[in-house]
Amino acid sequence: MHVTMIGTGYVGLVSGACFADFGHTVTCVDKDAGKIERLRAGGIPIYEPGLDVLVAQNVKAGRLFFDTEAAEAVKKADAVFIAVGTPSRRGDGHADLSYVYAAAEEIADLLDGFTVIVTKSTVPVGTGDEIERIVKARRPDAQFAVVSNPEFLREGAAIEDFKRPDRVVVGMEDERARPVMTELYRPLFLNETPILFTGRRTSELIKYAANAFLAMKITFINEIADLCEAVGADVQHVARGIGLDKRIGGKFLHAGPGYGGSCFPKDTLALVRTASDAGAPVRLIETTVQVNDARKKAMASKVSEAVPGELAGKTVGVLGLTFKPNTDDMRDAPSLDIIPALQAMGAKVQAFDPEGVHEARNMLQDVVFKEDSYEAAAGADALVIITEWDQFRALDLDRVKDVMRTPVLVDLRNIYRPDDVRGRGFKYASIGRS
Repeated sequence: MHVTMIGTGYVGLVSGACFADFGHTVTCVDKDAGKIERLRAGGIPIYEPGLDVLVAQNVKAGRLFFDTEAAEAVKKADAVFIAVGTPSRRGDGHADLSYVYAAAEEIADLLDGFTVIVTKSTVPVGTGDEIERIVKARRPDAQFAVVSNPEFLREGAAIEDFKRPDRVVVGMEDERARPVMTELYRPLFLNETPILFTGRRTSELIKYAANAFLAMKITFINEIADLCEAVGADVQHVARGIGLDKRIGGKFLHAGPGYGGSCFPKDTLALVRTASDAGAPVRLIETTVQVNDARKKAMASKVSEAVPGELAGKTVGVLGLTFKPNTDDMRDAPSLDIIPALQAMGAKVQAFDPEGVHEARNMLQDVVFKEDSYEAAAGADALVIITEWDQFRALDLDRVKDVMRTPVLVDLRNIYRPDDVRGRGFKYASIGRS
């Protein structure tokens, strides 16, 4: 099949490369000429494990193309995916759909023959209806169907998630779209992947509900972690004890500094706004948003409490800046709240991240960026682990202690055993463990 992907951001590029690897012919379109030139030259604008190889293989095979112009790609396409950004709108928290609607207008002008227009971007309930209205208004003669096909990709594991998903959700109001969408995802039939066909508005809500539930699960265990600290319990044992219940499950029950990234913060906020406008407020999600925002800011106090004396004038080393490992994504990362709060207390900050420094330079002020973990620890009065990159899991703690001014380790991801660290002469603080 011929597929056109409007947008070469995280979702568009990963989805386009994976569809090409399924055997479809895919053209990824983006107005950013520099990004397209880079992709044509073999460069990848985002960090995602395995994506560079996947793109190169499918470009070489003649199945994956990149262009700044959508005209020819849309005319030939069986399906055109809208995979543009939907950031939180400044001021009110609603999803900014201007890029989605602009893409719909462009697609409408280029349609030639029956085409399925697919929203891959995360959009509020009713967006598909508006896309349909826009296309009909611009092209009353056009033959098309608008489908919702939300993505459920985890950054750092996106290729695996696309090729071996838990489910594929397809929301439609026009039966003509069913055979097209079925054929697009036919390679997944071998894995017996569940494909849920449902209404378009239902599909749009499934995406928001899924992300909101996971965000709520993270926030729940973070609040339990605070309670564990207060009463002398161990949050990791609590998480395991409840996670073994199959009704609950152990995933996303990892206490830490709060959730961040490109999805959970904006999607929970958008769901709150949508629900409020519909007169059906989602109180649990409202509280989740509030608690998570407060938690990220509160982590600086945990660092301050672990350091002897005042924090002012002291140096804090930070390991990990991205919102999670195996990505260079800094959007709403906890580090963006924690580091400025430490600086406001008078601390000097030096930091290292394996992939996030380039983005971090544009988002953090007065931070000294280091080349590795031990440089970040050198001369520090405290070392803080914010992101659980694999290379931080087995540090040479004796070496770390030797280079630090004061051996204080604040482990916001609970990747070390307290007795081991304290046995090496560190003052150690973690999340939800006495």
